[in-house]
Amino acid sequence: MVNEKLIGNLLNMATAQHDLKWEPYSADSRRNVEIVRLYDARDNAGHGPAAALLRYSPGARVARHRHLGYELIFVLEGVLHNDTGAHPAGTLEVCPPDSVHELWSDEGCVFLVVWEQPVRVESPIPIAA
Repeated sequence: MVNEKLIGNLLNMATAQHDLKWEPYSADSRRNVEIVRLYDARDNAGHGPAAALLRYSPGARVARHRHLGYELIFVLEGVLHNDTGAHPAGTLEVCPPDSVHELWSDEGCVFLVVWEQPVRVESPIPIAA
């Protein structure tokens, strides 16, 4: 699945968010996260690349997870936090295979993510968190 219109308009994302079809996204223990899928080339076992826009509401969290392949994150709006610090709009982060981190946003944020392979949750977020 490829959404060429979204890919072509990615740089205008911050002003065009209201036009996108955001869906709730709770995979891999995510909380308060929405997604717009850009492409998904995973096989039936869930292996392979995918890309999406993710929107974190203020207070959103993603459990500590391990990358089985490369992950690229480009922050478009707001601030995304992880184990290495706060990453404002314009930040590109490259997470190599076998890296581990947790993600959250106190302020809320929107970012592009490209996954080479799916991630594996290391420590799920407790239900009461």
